[in-house]
Amino acid sequence: MGKSAPRPSWDDYFLKVAMLVSERATCPRMHCGCVLVKNKQILSTGYNGSIPGDKHCEDDGCLIVDNHCVRTIHAEMNAILQCSSHGISTQGATAYITNMPCTNCSKALITAGIKEIVIFSDYHDTLAEKFFEIADIKIRRLPQPDKEIDYDLESFSSAKKF
Repeated sequence: MGKSAPRPSWDDYFLKVAMLVSERATCPRMHCGCVLVKNKQILSTGYNGSIPGDKHCEDDGCLIVDNHCVRTIHAEMNAILQCSSHGISTQGATAYITNMPCTNCSKALITAGIKEIVIFSDYHDTLAEKFFEIADIKIRRLPQPDKEIDYDLESFSSAKKF
């Protein structure tokens, strides 16, 4: 049996989930993923995508206003809205996000009661840090987690053969 990679930390685990979620994004300008977590449990996920029923940017092109795509709902908003639609409280949760939120998403996260932001990549032109500081929300910048996943079924198989 080969030596397996160590288990990822909780931070790496949730950031890796955010990275995977970002792969569902449909706006080519930025793929972003967000995972809302409380007590080490995932509450919801979100990625950049169009409103239900609308065409996706990758299929129909971006709708640009003031150098921003307005066709897309951002990952953070989608994660918050998913909680809202299922009656899940976000008070005191942590947001694991692939990128620093934009100004509007930072305001939504603050209003949703998010108490901590964990990112590994910054975003330009945002007042998020200023708003997070005013709201006393902690921001942690971590290195991007390793993209590799140790998935060696032979080494880990402990199933009995019948």
